[in-house]
Amino acid sequence: MDKGGSRLSSGIEVAGLLRRVEASGDFAVVLRKGDADRGAVLLLIASRGRHIACLERILSLDGDYIWQPTGPGEGIGSIEIRDFLENRARFDEDSWAIELDIADPQRFIAEIGLTG
Repeated sequence: MDKGGSRLSSGIEVAGLLRRVEASGDFAVVLRKGDADRGAVLLLIASRGRHIACLERILSLDGDYIWQPTGPGEGIGSIEIRDFLENRARFDEDSWAIELDIADPQRFIAEIGLTG
């Protein structure tokens, strides 16, 4: 998956993430569809329904995309996550929100090349 070396469009990045997660037997769903070319991509990562992390794909200073932590931290409830997503949508109408429920979230996070 993209570790910052390429500049995939948001739509292609999301499609790849969905296929990757589903191919491993885990669950993935688009909560909010954003701009297919340049929309921000926000991942809500859970394991067995328990929130683990929020990650956002951002454009780094060197022009590559990287993943960095954002938003609510581990163990936060669904009401706080909903409020976070609603607030983000008000300020960034083009953003994507993707929920991933993954058996081994720490491995997934390491594989996508988290920074920060």
